Amino acid sequence: MTLRALRAIRSLGCAGAVLLGAVLSAQVVQINGAGATLPFPLYSKWIDEYAKVRPDTRINYQSVGSGAGIRLLVAQTVFFGATDTPMTPEEARQAPGSILHVPTVLGAVVPVYNLPTVRTPLRFSGAVLADIYLGRIVRWNDAAIAALNPDVALPALDIIVVHRSEGSGTTYIWVDFLSKVSAEFMRRVGVNAAVNWPVGVGGKGNEGVAGLLKQLPGSLGYVELIYAVQSRIAYGAVQNAAGEFVTATVASVTAAATAAASRTAPDLWLSITNAPGRGVYPISSFSWMLLYENPRDKPQARAMVQFLRWALTDGQRYCEALGYARLPPDLVRLELAALTKIKIS
Repeated sequence: MTLRALRAIRSLGCAGAVLLGAVLSAQVVQINGAGATLPFPLYSKWIDEYAKVRPDTRINYQSVGSGAGIRLLVAQTVFFGATDTPMTPEEARQAPGSILHVPTVLGAVVPVYNLPTVRTPLRFSGAVLADIYLGRIVRWNDAAIAALNPDVALPALDIIVVHRSEGSGTTYIWVDFLSKVSAEFMRRVGVNAAVNWPVGVGGKGNEGVAGLLKQLPGSLGYVELIYAVQSRIAYGAVQNAAGEFVTATVASVTAAATAAASRTAPDLWLSITNAPGRGVYPISSFSWMLLYENPRDKPQARAMVQFLRWALTDGQRYCEALGYARLPPDLVRLELAALTKIKIS
């Protein structure tokens, strides 16, 4: 065989390898999403595990907060958003198409505090938490807190109130609960992802709030359960609608959603803070993924629907280990049916 023939064969081989690489690359679907911090640990786990099931689907999720996730979705900067608060009617009107809310996980927001001399977990009522955030209760040994914790030696420390500095789904869940149990809180602060706080200092993200709590003795704030556990910050039990003081656990968060399937609106929006029933942790909430019902990129749409079907079924087994509660089976059935609204071809 001549040298020229060998070079020709090698050239064809290189070209074939380049072509094969291009074909394989074209078969991999890249999907970008952004939004809520509450589900971030679970979404990260799901993405890692799903890559083992479907290596042809690559999902990137950035934890930037619910408000930012909604804005990025409306601007179509990302394929999917994530939020701990449903979109407002105004946000929905700004979007270039109908958006489906898909509940993906149940989480909880807990009151966290830094009291070095207190070892016994504290108990809070919604009314007391509301008055602290309204600036009406300013010291830890206030009679209202002492009445809920008669066996605890409460220090005569000022309460340093800590809240989120930016709009967030965690804030929405927190103020949604406080507004349900305090008419004055509803009147003065209200329910939104970003509110005008009467008192306190702000931290960015759950990490920022947790960081301030660790630095400031006497402080009280709110974070998602998983962040309290991971940061080893003390968090208290909260009085529910049945009058019980309940600590956030997988079981108590699940209890808050047991009637969700029968109460859920057709668009799958539902607030479950201060839910009725025994054993219910009252500051529980769904977290949603947001997708356009008629997305422009159909390959991404098909891949995302497949991922969500997996997350709502097989993926639920990863919830408990990360401090989340599984979705009720009846709600999962509603969601799987709702996914058919997404046009994939």
